[in-house]
Amino acid sequence: MKQRILGIDPGLATLGFGIIEGNPETLPNLLDFGVITTPAKQEIGDRLCVLYNDLKTLIQHWQPDFVAIEKFFFYRMGNTILIAQARGVIMLVLAQHQVPYVEFTPAQVKQALTGYGSAQKYEVQEAVAQELGLETIPKPDDAADALALALSAWFQGQQESSAR
Repeated sequence: MKQRILGIDPGLATLGFGIIEGNPETLPNLLDFGVITTPAKQEIGDRLCVLYNDLKTLIQHWQPDFVAIEKFFFYRMGNTILIAQARGVIMLVLAQHQVPYVEFTPAQVKQALTGYGSAQKYEVQEAVAQELGLETIPKPDDAADALALALSAWFQGQQESSAR
C-alpha cells in the first residue's frame, strides 16, 4: 500500500516542505519540495494567513497520509514566538484536514538518515539526495530539511512494518 508523507520544516519567514511517496517494498519517490515564504515587512497576521492558505492548498493537492514535522525546541529567543505561531497554523491546518502527524527532533532526523545523532547538516542533506536518488542536494536548505523529516517518518514506518 502506497503512503504519501509530507515533511514540514516550520518557520514564519521560510517554511520548508517536501513530499515523498512509496510502498513498503521500494524506496520512496520524490513528488515535490519547496518553500513557502512570507515577507518580513508584512504584518504578522498577514504572514500567518499566507502560511495557512498555502499549507491548505498543499494538503488539498497532495493529500498526504501523514505529516512529519520538526519538534519544537527553543531557537534564538527572537524567533521562538514566531516559530510557535507558525507551528500553530500548521497544527490548525492538519487538524482541519484530519491529517495525523509525527514529530522528530533534529537529533532524531540525523540519527535516522546518517546513523548518528550529531551529524553535520551537509551529511544529512547528502543522505537525503542519496536516499531519493538525486544528483544534487535539494535547495533551499529548508526544503532539504523538510525532505529529511519525511524520510525519517518513512524509515520509522519501515521499522514498524518489519517489527510486525
